Amino acid sequence: MSTNYRNEYEKWLSSTLLCEAEKNELRAIASNDEEIKLRFGAMLGFGTAGLRGVMKMGTNAMNRHTVAHATQGLANLILRENRAKDGVVIAHDCRNNSRLFAETAASVLAANGVKVYLFDALRPTPELSFALRHLHCVAGINITASHNPKQYNGYKAYWEDGAQLPPEHAETVSAEIAKLDIFRDVRFTNLEQAVKSGAVEILGEEIDRIYLERVREQAVNPNAIAAVAEDLKIVYSPLHGTGHRLVPDILRRVGLKHLYLVEKQMVISGDFPTVAKPNPEYAEVFQLGIELANKVGSDLVIATDPDADRVGVMTRTPNGDFRVITGNQMGALLTDYIITAYQETNTMPEKPYVVKSIVSSELATAICQANGVEMFNVLTGFKFIGEVIKNHEQKGEGSFLFGFEESYGYLKGTYARDKDAVVTTMLICEMTAHYHAKGMTLSDALNALWEKYGYCYESTRELYMEGLHGAERMADLMNRLRETPPARFGETPVALIGDYLKQTVTENGVARPTGLPSSNVLYFGLENGDVVVIRPSGTEPKVKFYYLLRAKDQADAEAKIAVYLQVIDEIVNA
Repeated sequence: MSTNYRNEYEKWLSSTLLCEAEKNELRAIASNDEEIKLRFGAMLGFGTAGLRGVMKMGTNAMNRHTVAHATQGLANLILRENRAKDGVVIAHDCRNNSRLFAETAASVLAANGVKVYLFDALRPTPELSFALRHLHCVAGINITASHNPKQYNGYKAYWEDGAQLPPEHAETVSAEIAKLDIFRDVRFTNLEQAVKSGAVEILGEEIDRIYLERVREQAVNPNAIAAVAEDLKIVYSPLHGTGHRLVPDILRRVGLKHLYLVEKQMVISGDFPTVAKPNPEYAEVFQLGIELANKVGSDLVIATDPDADRVGVMTRTPNGDFRVITGNQMGALLTDYIITAYQETNTMPEKPYVVKSIVSSELATAICQANGVEMFNVLTGFKFIGEVIKNHEQKGEGSFLFGFEESYGYLKGTYARDKDAVVTTMLICEMTAHYHAKGMTLSDALNALWEKYGYCYESTRELYMEGLHGAERMADLMNRLRETPPARFGETPVALIGDYLKQTVTENGVARPTGLPSSNVLYFGLENGDVVVIRPSGTEPKVKFYYLLRAKDQADAEAKIAVYLQVIDEIVNA
């Protein structure tokens, strides 16, 4: 399409399917050839994570036309599989245009004879995964851009197991989209009439109730919160998103009496007025929550991202201020707490196992090894955690305890196959209550883990490569790293190189298979036990760098990071 971007631009301008406001947006860029090429020089890529992009008119952006186009591709897959009667569940988050995009997808599916279940309002991503499984549907769609800035939106597609589309189905949908004319080949029906006829069924609080029951069943020690309920205080923020109702609901159901909500961030808004980026990985989104915590005397502030699949925490330290608990640290804390609570209550299930991504903390691995729990490492993407769960269920062996990624995503239970901030918030409060009864905060608990297993330090860096040539620059960097990998980081030699695209791990000149699917990830294991992982983001124009270190203390870790960052900077700037 790149050579015909002007023709595509003119095609959109002349289409009767665009409203006048949409055409005016395109007319405004008539003299900006680079912007036209950026919007029409390519199709917005459809992969296992679906679609994600900036909301504007064009083939390479999120708008109702590209959403309809992608949905027709998904409908073609469903019809090919002869699964139209099994249905598709559609949910959406709080973002601008999310309801419009959800209704657009519902209209296209219904026009193709596919049964549709459409939520009546915004819902958390994990509830979509649960509802798909609960209703025995063939697929699901969630309109969300998760924690991206406000100008973004996205389209997550799920398959019948409740996880995001497997690669083979994503490739089929992508191929179908490529064959379809975005205007001529997409079917639509009147949504209101489809609802009246029963082709589209509206889902409401009845699904919420069942979902929350499944969440509540994941409590490891249901009495932990009740035991300290009179003086345990928790501050919570949904960051203007879908956690606003169900997270407070589940916390009250498990006995939390003193829950304080950050009122300005309880306002549902796709503009996210109180934060620059609605991402609980960033300490700045907690500012209002910390102010409230200091006012009411709480030791913990919890925030969920707009689609409530990720959760971040700040805990009070011994000197009275607040510190971030990173995604890796929370993964280790919850792994340790879940194992400990099961052991203390003599309820540990048979053949327990935990699953994490290869870029996540090895502290959790050490905890599992010390307690006889098997650990599985998978590629980044929660669908791979869901795949391990599915494989164990099919074999009829093993008990899933917990799964997590360093990017603040966690799951306990098999009712859903995506990360779930609702259940995780409940478990974090239960764990906080457990330590509160011992006179400890989560900061104290983390220090105790390091004392027992050794100090671990994880850090992530992001290099954005936006604009017309961003994808080329990202590919060039990964190719250079692959062709000429660093032999050492500072004075420390590289002992092992994992190239997950080639599916090989090379050590001492000998290559062996990774045993994992192909993915554009490079893994450098250093002689001192530290790890550096590099991969392009699948949803944003950036390359991510992960540093997983063992050190004497924080000062030692930060000194190492400074050296490793310099090595990467030299490669990037070469």
